[in-house]
Amino acid sequence: MQILGHLKTTKLCYCFCSKMMLLAYQDGGLRIVIHTANLISRDWHQKTQGVWVSRKFPKLSNDVDLHQTGFKSDLLEYLSAYRNIGLGEWVERIKKHDLSEAGVNLVASVPGGHCGRDMLKWGHMKLRKLLSQHGPSSSMVSSGWPVIGQFSSIGSLGPSSTHWLTGEWLTSLSATHGTGITATKTAKLNLVFPTVENVQNSLEGYPAGGSIPYSSQNAHKQAYLTNYMCQWKAASVGRSRASPHIKTYARVSDDCSKLSWLLLTSANLSKAAWGGLEKKGTQLKIRSYEIGVLFTPKDENSSYSLSKCSSNNQMRVPYDLPLTQYTANDQPWVWDNKYLQPDCLGQVWTPS
Repeated sequence: MQILGHLKTTKLCYCFCSKMMLLAYQDGGLRIVIHTANLISRDWHQKTQGVWVSRKFPKLSNDVDLHQTGFKSDLLEYLSAYRNIGLGEWVERIKKHDLSEAGVNLVASVPGGHCGRDMLKWGHMKLRKLLSQHGPSSSMVSSGWPVIGQFSSIGSLGPSSTHWLTGEWLTSLSATHGTGITATKTAKLNLVFPTVENVQNSLEGYPAGGSIPYSSQNAHKQAYLTNYMCQWKAASVGRSRASPHIKTYARVSDDCSKLSWLLLTSANLSKAAWGGLEKKGTQLKIRSYEIGVLFTPKDENSSYSLSKCSSNNQMRVPYDLPLTQYTANDQPWVWDNKYLQPDCLGQVWTPS
């Protein structure tokens, strides 16, 4: 294992949230792994996580890639954005491999104020661009096909849902083939986030909530979020009690039988991760490094069949469908609140 040196940053505070492995093999092959778990023991024990493992990419026959894909160029640009000398060796290694069979597109975030063409390289604007190129046709999906966001942390999203959530962000996730980057009719939105009861009854009990950061300050300011929220339930795959640290975003048919796209990513629900438009929409401001992979069918008029297991034309989501909306008594987990009712393990939660 190679441990790289400290990354260069500006005076601004940025977060390094990406979770990725680059694996080199003695036979010359290269594999890329993008996942949602940090390299700490509690993230790999009794939680629900997601991992994408690429095929083993072969070396180019003559070190010249005549058919470089968007995945490869996007990965190289993302790694170069770190400005880290240690990563230079990996950039050169990737250049010498054939990544044409990756089968996914890359959606990443890099901190900074991105303007002009650079706006479309990162964050939710990158996803908007990819969905306009490879996403479903507007005739196939209707407003009845909801966008489902599922995540383990929530940032400050603004005083109303239209400020960012159902404005620019949902516009990007509602994009369809051929729409370009112009505004489109937004889809219905559902957000899967654990309730207090979900955490209370998880395999870890309340300590699972230590990996689900949502502050009381933000929760108080954006109570509107509960209008979109759904409980964490994953009985179909036996993971209802395995607290979610996975982050996925998808667009599903109204009868829950089809999937038009799926994004597995490190990005939680925050402007820091996805970016927020500034300066009358001429700049996308991002404050964290993120990375994810976008799965889309081969053409805009096809979709994946939803299944309990993934195969060539089948996909699965980590939660039960149809979703279960919050009841009037449900509250989202807030990690700095006190919970004195004992959890399933007899513990209480009294954060300092």
